[in-house]
Amino acid sequence: LNPWDVMLCVSGTAIACENALVVAIICYSPALRTPMFVLVGSLATADLLAGLGLILNFVFQYVIRSETVSLLTVGFLVASFAASVSSLLAITVDRYLSLYNALTYYSERTVLCIHTMLAGAWGVSLCLGLLPVLGWNCLHDHAACSVVRPLTKSNVTLLSASFFLIFLIMLHLYIEICKIVCRHAHQIALQQHFLTASHYVATKKGVSTLAIILGTFGASWLPFAIYCVVGDPEYPSVYTYATLLPATYNSMINPIIYAYRNQEIQRSMWVLFCGCFQAKVSFRSRSPSDV
Repeated sequence: LNPWDVMLCVSGTAIACENALVVAIICYSPALRTPMFVLVGSLATADLLAGLGLILNFVFQYVIRSETVSLLTVGFLVASFAASVSSLLAITVDRYLSLYNALTYYSERTVLCIHTMLAGAWGVSLCLGLLPVLGWNCLHDHAACSVVRPLTKSNVTLLSASFFLIFLIMLHLYIEICKIVCRHAHQIALQQHFLTASHYVATKKGVSTLAIILGTFGASWLPFAIYCVVGDPEYPSVYTYATLLPATYNSMINPIIYAYRNQEIQRSMWVLFCGCFQAKVSFRSRSPSDV
């Protein structure tokens, strides 16, 4: 057994378990039907599928050796991770809209916009996953192989370029969110004639959280995306594993950042597992702008 494959399988198991719990909580709780939780559920579903894909890839690699199965597994992983990254972008857009259009955010138009974003994200992800299966692979042309077999160099270049574009859009939106948060804090300071310590702490915490979210996303995926572009298939496979493994950790961290920190999900999880939720305990409902 390749120890790197074992680590990917273990990572996939942890990812699947974490995100299966999030999906179960959102499906179990009727109160979690707002657009924000629909987006979180989409992210958790994509990461759950990615975790299952890593497990299946390990099983089929050592149990069922078949070119067809290999293509299907790789396509499944590409589609799942693409849906995960796309869902992160949708969540970022949602957070921006909740601040930029705060007065009209809770409207039917917002719901339609979010459903359209998710449909587009999953549709594009499915198309990207089908490309290797439909023939864009290097099974019969090894010279065209990339660092991720059986994907071609042009295929991984397309995927990397898509990631860079999404990362830049998210970076721009989070910078705009920081500007809005700071502007709101400044307006409050003008109304009260000074910036209180609590406002300063809240603003600093919000900006720090945004930096952690974007930093975690970039640190997880950037090394792999860059290596897919500059790497050569003749390089040792350890380089591919060493950059791919941190990318999978993003799907492991996503539930902690976007789900388990949310107090509504914490309450639903308490009810689901304990069944002893005390009604007198209050939880503050969060909006997408609470970062």
